[in-house]
Amino acid sequence: MKKIALLAIIAFATAGVSAVAQKSNKKGMKKVLFVVTSNDKLGNTGEKTGFWSEEFAAPYYELLDKGIEITIASPLGGQPPIDPKSADPSSATEDTKRFDADKGLQEKLKNTLKLSTVNQKDYDAVFYPGGHGPLWDLVQDKSSIALIEDFYTHKKPVAFVCHAPAVLKNVKVKGEYLVKGKKVTGFTNAEEEAVGLTKVVPFLLEDALASNGAIFSKGANWQPYAVEDGLLITGQNPASSKLVAGKLLEKLK
Repeated sequence: MKKIALLAIIAFATAGVSAVAQKSNKKGMKKVLFVVTSNDKLGNTGEKTGFWSEEFAAPYYELLDKGIEITIASPLGGQPPIDPKSADPSSATEDTKRFDADKGLQEKLKNTLKLSTVNQKDYDAVFYPGGHGPLWDLVQDKSSIALIEDFYTHKKPVAFVCHAPAVLKNVKVKGEYLVKGKKVTGFTNAEEEAVGLTKVVPFLLEDALASNGAIFSKGANWQPYAVEDGLLITGQNPASSKLVAGKLLEKLK
């Protein structure tokens, strides 16, 4: 009887230590904010757009699987639009297949936070997936502009991939464009021309960042390419998503 009581005490004590450890680990977890577009209109074409699923899924799982806690926000809150072309089976990757089957993540996406309610103090870094959607809303969104500036001035990493670096177009720090004198990349003029949207997008990302003083560089079309300059991390295209996530993980260590 005494032996049973002793085992019960040991089990209870072990469970208590485990619970404390889990609570401590959760408290020490790094937190990253993902910001996605709320815009589903591809200019005046009548076609749909949104965020590109690969550019969301690959970094999401790369970070999640390393123990990073992720929160998602969008300008309007709630369900953000996914570019239908990125959901096409021909664009599928292991990460997008996992994304499609992830019921928990789908529920999380239905309830994104409204961007205006978000505060950088609650996170260690911010990441923006691309897709054409951000060109029409996040580029002009005052909450997004202020948030990026706030993360950057508080010495926290800011990361973007594909079309997402376009949201830096109107971001300034101490009166100067954030990208001025910084090494950056993003969806190139050549890639925009290749997808036939040069005359549809409100501006060409490469030209806009270069005109704001960025040192823009690029790799071959559709090949992985990412650039890091201090706290600023940018990737060229969907294939660059994991590279950006990897660089962000290094910053979070």
